[in-house]
Amino acid sequence: MGRLNKKVLCFVDEYGTAGEDDFGLGCVMVWARECGKVDKAFSDLLDPNVNEVHAVNLSNNLLQSLLGRFAQTSAPDSLIMLNKTADVTGDSRPEIYARALIETVKAGMKRFGQSQGIRDTLGNVEVITDANEQNAHDDFFRVIADAQAHDGRFKGVTRVIPLDSAASRVLQLADIVAYSRSWVKNAEMNARGLNDAYNIELM
Repeated sequence: MGRLNKKVLCFVDEYGTAGEDDFGLGCVMVWARECGKVDKAFSDLLDPNVNEVHAVNLSNNLLQSLLGRFAQTSAPDSLIMLNKTADVTGDSRPEIYARALIETVKAGMKRFGQSQGIRDTLGNVEVITDANEQNAHDDFFRVIADAQAHDGRFKGVTRVIPLDSAASRVLQLADIVAYSRSWVKNAEMNARGLNDAYNIELM
């Protein structure tokens, strides 16, 4: 139980396509011991018949209502949500995806450590990302493994696990966090509005 108490879970999903201009990642980070509270707070807002939430298939009004109501729930204080552009390059889409994930997770780890008053580099972080062709590729895992061995803050990541988003409500929440970039891109709201209304930090 002691190890669980110190573990941090980081859920990551994408907006756009790796290597294209609009590519970015949404990140939801929380203490592992409090992840169940996030799952319940989000799940309780959904119709019981909803099997899986895909932001791209839902209207903006519905998604914004869902995020607004989620912001009013009793989700744990350790929860952070951020959306980061992918200012990285690579020889292939899996490499670009991996490097974007590394930079997003590092940014999330920094914010999480600040919010929790952790002075040392955050460790024991497990990353769960929505499984797709890019993050199931050997090139992806090669870049991730190199970063775990050599890349500063990312050395605190113990595992990166591609998972079918149908298995995790929190990963589905990360999908909506990733998709929220489109509202700023389309000038429906600005970065401050996204933070004020939904507690999502745009980076």
